[in-house]
Amino acid sequence: MAKNHRIVALLLVAATLVAQLAPAAACPSCPTPKPPPPPPTPVPCPPPPSSAPPSTPTGKCPLNTLKLLACVDALNGLVHAVIGAKASEKCCPLLKGVADLDAALCLCTTIKAKALSINLVLPIAIEVLVNECHKNVPASFQCP
Repeated sequence: MAKNHRIVALLLVAATLVAQLAPAAACPSCPTPKPPPPPPTPVPCPPPPSSAPPSTPTGKCPLNTLKLLACVDALNGLVHAVIGAKASEKCCPLLKGVADLDAALCLCTTIKAKALSINLVLPIAIEVLVNECHKNVPASFQCP
């Protein structure tokens, strides 16, 4: 009986080896599975068109204040109720291409340099003149 146990044990070991090795022998060069491709990178949305922020006075006038003296003379005329083409003819070409707030700042700077005594009506006079040149100055603007 001991001989039968050895044969049974040997057959059991042999069957186990065949069961383990048979699938490997059936496919000697099985390809390794390929990793899945990476997900496509999303294309970012283009940023919305940015509008330039409204310019703020830099504290300095970008124009030559000597050229604006004629504009200040027109402004002095505005104070004395002479509103019209004369002021816009003198000032608007000088203020063309200048940001709205910078235009008002330039007028303030030039007025202070010339030391005109129109302080009481200065905000109104500047607003009228700047508006004639199609510039928009906020109502809260004050000469520095």
